[in-house]
Amino acid sequence: MEYRGYDSAGIGYVLQKKLEVIKACGKLHNLREQCAKEAQALTVSTALGHTRWATHGAPCVKNAHPHVSQDGRLALVHNGIIENFLELKAELLTQGYSFQSDTDSEVLVNLISQALKEEQDLVKALQKALQRAHGAYAICVLDQETPNVLYACKQQAPLICGLGIGENFIASDIPAFLNYTREVLFLEDHELLRLTPHSYELLKLDDLTPIKRDTKEIQWSMQAAQKGGYRHFMLKEIFEQPKVITDCLAGRLGANYRVLLPELDAQAIPKHLHIVACGTSYHAGLWAAHLFQSIAKVPTTVEIASEFRYKEELLLDAHCDQLLVISQSGETADTLAALDMANAIKIPTIGLCNVLGSSIARSAKAVIYTQAGPEISVASTKAMTSQMLLLTCMALYYAQRKECLKASVAQEFFDKLQALPQILEAQLPSMQERAKQLARKFAKSQSFFYLGRGFCFPLALEGALKLKELSYIHAEGYPAGEMKHGPIALIDPTFPTFVLAPIDQLLYPKIKSNLVEIQARQGQVIALTNPGSDLEHCERWEIPAFAGPLAAFLLLPCLQLFSYEVADYLGCDVDQPRNLAKSVTVE
Repeated sequence: MEYRGYDSAGIGYVLQKKLEVIKACGKLHNLREQCAKEAQALTVSTALGHTRWATHGAPCVKNAHPHVSQDGRLALVHNGIIENFLELKAELLTQGYSFQSDTDSEVLVNLISQALKEEQDLVKALQKALQRAHGAYAICVLDQETPNVLYACKQQAPLICGLGIGENFIASDIPAFLNYTREVLFLEDHELLRLTPHSYELLKLDDLTPIKRDTKEIQWSMQAAQKGGYRHFMLKEIFEQPKVITDCLAGRLGANYRVLLPELDAQAIPKHLHIVACGTSYHAGLWAAHLFQSIAKVPTTVEIASEFRYKEELLLDAHCDQLLVISQSGETADTLAALDMANAIKIPTIGLCNVLGSSIARSAKAVIYTQAGPEISVASTKAMTSQMLLLTCMALYYAQRKECLKASVAQEFFDKLQALPQILEAQLPSMQERAKQLARKFAKSQSFFYLGRGFCFPLALEGALKLKELSYIHAEGYPAGEMKHGPIALIDPTFPTFVLAPIDQLLYPKIKSNLVEIQARQGQVIALTNPGSDLEHCERWEIPAFAGPLAAFLLLPCLQLFSYEVADYLGCDVDQPRNLAKSVTVE
């Protein structure tokens, strides 16, 4: 689970009737070394652990989880933010509590401890304390008095239970226990779980009445969550994209060139589609807007979730508007909040995500799974490809339902989509080799421009994002036509530009003009283009020509590989970039 946080880590357990905690700052191997010194810890059969991504307090041992109550009885691990922790802390200080860390989590464990003194029952104490804690949390608690029991609860943060044979698990993400079980129980908000090695009890937090819920079987394999001989998870996941395309399309391309999306059959065709997402998923939505409008003739707006959720009266008509939210994890906090807003005013909602049973999958009125398998590297790669592919299918599906798609166009899309996995698989090795050559030349740059037009502009944004998050090189993605409106002032011989220049009749001449303008100011250029292009005096990177917007499925891996090779050459931690976590589950 280190990809969920990696600035510090710790474990807690009960040994000889005493609560013990081991913590270490930095990567998980530091904790492993600490644990090796505590040989008795290896005899423990029940424990809780945590890998931290700092919210309150700097990364250091005192702020690492688990946090222990002042009386030494309770240990707690916590994902999320307790928004009123300062108010609660002030109250606890007046009651004689002291605090060793800067975290909201230590406040929460002592709040539970105080409630336990009043209630004499940990389940009731959890109920009482959590009714006062405002914000987002997924917590797990270990009580020194019941060393083989774990207690867990969630509110607007992911938490799942894995059920094995003689062993049970609590985690925030499936790969944590994928090697041991695929049977999963998904917790909802305001639910409390009491777990032993052989049993579980699920309760409503408000009245502690029992809940019965069916479990789900996860189809992911443990092999898919391992590196499989690759140097990094990111590289493995880039090279998995041909298989991801095949898996995504399975059962989607029907007879007579009809797209099959039974998940949407019961919903009306949107008259206005709102796409809401964050980060890479937002870029996938921007790219797809071109298809929804050009192919399906559906007016489409794309918004960043953290902006959308605070705008008023955007969705006014449930008969016209639909909301499509995109999230790899299905747990992105701002995107989930946008979905809840739309559900509250009865707007039809669609979720596009990768994780079975995730919060978005459970909340959306219709859900489409991308079937990309586990994505471990923090920098998203195959998830974006799978999202773009399913969004393409959605555009074709709406166009066919509206009867505005010519049979010849549908056939061309089908033929290209079916050919894509084999073409990409054949190209990936040479793509990586060219990316490696260019990385060696440009890795010392301090800044980069990424330029594109039309459907290539969202890809330029994604290329810039990947370079920033992996190599820590400043990069900006721009619509190429905007260069003359200010940004061109930055161009000089030390400021290279990565230009997306696939050959087409409409935009290629325009992008060529932009390239010449950059070169006139002694700017270095990498041009990602096709054989037969007439671009001169630049670093040409040629890939096979492909039909229209579907060329994105060959352009995107090049951008990913370039960022990967630059970061690897610079010695950066490719799979775990500084300051980043895989799933942003807090606002």
